[in-house]
Amino acid sequence: MKNKTSVVPREGEAQPSRCPDNSAFKQQRLPAWKPQLTIGSVLSSFFLTGAFCLTVGVCLVLSANSVREVQIDYSDKCSNCSKLRENSSNWNKECHCSINFTLKEDILGDVFMYYGLQNFYQNHRRYVKSRSDAQLLGRNVNIQRSYCAPFSTYRNGTPMAPCGAIANSMFNDTIDLFYNYNSSVIQVPLLKTGNSWWTDKNVKFRNPESSNLSAAFAGTARPPYWQKPAYLLDEEDERNNGYVNDDFIVWMRVSAFATFRNLYRRLRRVRRFAEGLPAGNYTFRISYNFPVTKFKGRKHVILSTVVWSGGSNPFLGIAYLVSGTAATLAGFVITAIHLKLRKKKTYFQKQ
Repeated sequence: MKNKTSVVPREGEAQPSRCPDNSAFKQQRLPAWKPQLTIGSVLSSFFLTGAFCLTVGVCLVLSANSVREVQIDYSDKCSNCSKLRENSSNWNKECHCSINFTLKEDILGDVFMYYGLQNFYQNHRRYVKSRSDAQLLGRNVNIQRSYCAPFSTYRNGTPMAPCGAIANSMFNDTIDLFYNYNSSVIQVPLLKTGNSWWTDKNVKFRNPESSNLSAAFAGTARPPYWQKPAYLLDEEDERNNGYVNDDFIVWMRVSAFATFRNLYRRLRRVRRFAEGLPAGNYTFRISYNFPVTKFKGRKHVILSTVVWSGGSNPFLGIAYLVSGTAATLAGFVITAIHLKLRKKKTYFQKQ
């Protein structure tokens, strides 16, 4: 091991200078601009900021209030099905319920159907990590090394596809909408695809490469709480099966709050529904599969429109109004303090 020695300058030799280079940057001679805060500039900034925030806030609140929305809680209205689902041994038994409601006015434009859950916490750390992104990309991976446990393999060693707690708890109620027109019942056409983010559908989720999707999932099994394997999630559209199923992709994007809603369907604007949903009597027919009583949760089905600022959520508008009010009040307080101090200064100058 070599010893490190320091170089000691000899007598008469000039020691190296520790001063920085004589440049404008290192000597801090660059041109700079320093604002001169006067009472006029300070008050102007406060009042202008307040006026801007108040204007934006009013526009956002008015926009959110213009959203047409119908929300129905069907947790208690499907009480028979809810009691059936309390027993996990009844997972393979079907249960249906119907909910009637009336639209007093037309809902024009694009109409979106959401399902909402209350008191369902998706933000637990182990729950959020309980997935295999490599598996969801269609890769052949060893999921036992992932964070999917205990929803990774069955006791006989068969891997679950998809694995993890998020996939296992997927919302699986089936909701259909019917329009009661005179004496006939018309099923409202709804779109199952195009409801997920483009990046999720085309980048984060892919099916295993195979000519036959059922063969691609050979050697795997569905999660314990699923009624169908992944390759049969949508029996009407083969392209909407496996890991690229829109309902599955939407569910896998977990929520940060216990009360949330996810996009379920979109109105297909054709024939009688080309302009939107006409006023009249409607019926939700629900295949009740998702239990919520054990965690004291609630389930909702929502019909809503959207505007340029989004859905019916006034939070951002209220935040702008509060900020604008605070800035305006601060401007008036500073003005009052300035006038008071100026009077005192004038009084002492006269003395």
